[in-house]
Amino acid sequence: MTKALIIQGGWQGHEPEQVADIMANALREEGVEVEIVDTLDVLTERDLTELDLIVMQWTMGRIERDQLKALMEAVESGVGIAGVHGGMGDAFREATDYQYMVGGQWVAHPGNDGIEYDVHIVDHDHPITEGVNDFHAKSEHYYMHVDPAIHVLATTPFDEVQMPVAWTKMWGQGRVFYCSMGHVAQVFDQDPNIVKLVKRGMLWAAHALDGAA
Repeated sequence: MTKALIIQGGWQGHEPEQVADIMANALREEGVEVEIVDTLDVLTERDLTELDLIVMQWTMGRIERDQLKALMEAVESGVGIAGVHGGMGDAFREATDYQYMVGGQWVAHPGNDGIEYDVHIVDHDHPITEGVNDFHAKSEHYYMHVDPAIHVLATTPFDEVQMPVAWTKMWGQGRVFYCSMGHVAQVFDQDPNIVKLVKRGMLWAAHALDGAA
């Protein structure tokens, strides 16, 4: 059975517990065994290589050097990692090695919450985006610094550029999936394509998406 660990915590404005529950339920619907914890200590207290997927839902905060080393080595060995919004894309701001693994870092969200914008799927041939359509959102509009090595799945118009919203990346043998949607739990109710995109991204990272190479 596919095993996933969701680590939730950090800044509470992103409703980490509620969003973690949404992601856990999405995985459990697909038969994944999910455990949710609220401490980073798990990174050094467990054999992470027994997992198929680690989901980060921890905005800001601080990760200790040995915890980060354990996380990065687990992903490098083949454990998938996935996450949404600030829970993965604005965690551990001083940990540049973590940002390197993720493939991006939040920079700004002009206008704060309540911005209306469109998200466009740009790679329709990827297993993650199969059956996922363009959608409209009302939330924070994330502007991010991104690694040119990422594979972009979806974008949103942002001033003069098409800003990546969802992407994949490899870290050693591990699959990385990130989506900037998911400011708070309510966002996932706006359009079923949001949950579908995140669910399929997590399953892909865990090597548990049917038909995915």
